[in-house]
Amino acid sequence: MIEAVGLKKTYPGTAKGQPVQALKSVSFTCRQGQVLGLIGPNGAGKTTTLRILSGAITATDGEVRVKGLSLMREHMAARRQIGFLSGHTGLYLRLSVRENIEYFGRAYGLRGAALRARSSELIEQLGLQQYADQLVDKLSFGNKQRAAIARTVVHTPEILILDEPTTGLDILGAKLVNDFVREYKRSGAAIIFSTHHMHEVEELCDEICIINNGVSAFQGALPQLLSHTGTSSLHGAYLHTVTATDTSV
Repeated sequence: MIEAVGLKKTYPGTAKGQPVQALKSVSFTCRQGQVLGLIGPNGAGKTTTLRILSGAITATDGEVRVKGLSLMREHMAARRQIGFLSGHTGLYLRLSVRENIEYFGRAYGLRGAALRARSSELIEQLGLQQYADQLVDKLSFGNKQRAAIARTVVHTPEILILDEPTTGLDILGAKLVNDFVREYKRSGAAIIFSTHHMHEVEELCDEICIINNGVSAFQGALPQLLSHTGTSSLHGAYLHTVTATDTSV
């Protein structure tokens, strides 16, 4: 389980500018065996939230708990439970797909036959067999994204954080990624899935968290959201929620 509790994040301003409050109050929980859809407008604070959850940056205030561990106080132990795919692939362009996966696997302590087997397993699962020994620099964006997912989960994290993993992919590429998320969920992982595609939320996510203006405005299952907003579709409920919280502080 991963839990965000009252997260706040303020960035210092320029010499003449005021500090920027990216997050004002964000709280939600993602349990094991669950996909939580994280949605909200551009600039709402989603990426800042995900970077805090991954340990890439620290919150100004609030707490992140990872399977009972404090991410702030027990950073290394908590961080090893997490796989994080950001908006950038984080791959080494002059290494092959396989070399990238094995490099990150070694960083998490995998060695020898176990590392080679895990690398081959992910290459097959993500449809990268014919590209496994090509330099990442030569791959299409879609294949780079699949390779990035492989390096993200090479250590079999129990918590997976995906920041818009299908953005820029064609229909077949997005389907392969979403099928992988469904399969990974069966392992009992807690998965946070950020996206702008409402059909992905409907198809993949057990619960939804809406963030707007740095505030978590809702968490729950889709039927709860529809009942809460008095709407009949996710699209309508989303618009109702972000409009209602447009002036939240």
